[in-house]
Amino acid sequence: MVEAISRSKDSPSDPRNREVVFPAGRDPQRGNLETPINNSSLSKWFINNLPAYRQGITPLRRGLEVGMAHGYWLIGPFAKLGPLRDTDTANLAGLLSTLGLVTIMTLSLGLYANSNPRQPAVTVMPARSQDTFRSPEGWNTFASGFLIGGIGGALVAYFLLNNIEVLQSLVP
Repeated sequence: MVEAISRSKDSPSDPRNREVVFPAGRDPQRGNLETPINNSSLSKWFINNLPAYRQGITPLRRGLEVGMAHGYWLIGPFAKLGPLRDTDTANLAGLLSTLGLVTIMTLSLGLYANSNPRQPAVTVMPARSQDTFRSPEGWNTFASGFLIGGIGGALVAYFLLNNIEVLQSLVP
């Protein structure tokens, strides 16, 4: 009896499973599912405010925003977890490693831009016409912004890491 109850509770035909997960657009042939996570208004708001989907900004600015974020957070793992983490030059090694990775990522973006990329597949998120990602010129401009932003973000993070004692003394 207990097995029958637990089997019916977890079965895929349970009506509760169909209350929250639906095929995208109610069309099961699209190959995507709408869930409370990917179909919520909060998720849509967050994704639509990411630089890749935000309306009204240029490809250069998109690249700057994405590059700044990557340059800023990539220095930490290199400086604090790298092989030179216990030396005086850990932050400098982290900066140089970050600059190298940002350069490699920029070269990868440039290669992708010149490979005639296709338009991204449509998902549950609303389709937007992004001129940035439709042409090799848009991708190359994005990559240029990414390089500048990545270098700038890494330099800001390096400055903050090297002057953390001074910054802490300013706060009472």
